Amino acid sequence: MKKIKLTGREMAVMRAIDYANGNTGAEIAERTHIEAEDLADILNGMCDSGYMETLPPVERVTPEDYAARRFDLNPSYVQELKEAMRRA
Repeated sequence: MKKIKLTGREMAVMRAIDYANGNTGAEIAERTHIEAEDLADILNGMCDSGYMETLPPVERVTPEDYAARRFDLNPSYVQELKEAMRRA
């Protein structure tokens, strides 16, 4: 498996997520202070790469609807993501 490389904003989003229960988009926005459009792009990118999942599952989140969605880390990548955070 290749090493995961995260941007600073992706790491901020990762730090904002509770590994056990996930968080809503509103909680992530409150903790990271990232603009809605940028946060929606980051969340979509992390979902597209498989690192994160939305509950309930959706194709894409938008700046208008991400706040009500719940985001959780994909259990298959948790260890690799934690390692990527340590390397940064």
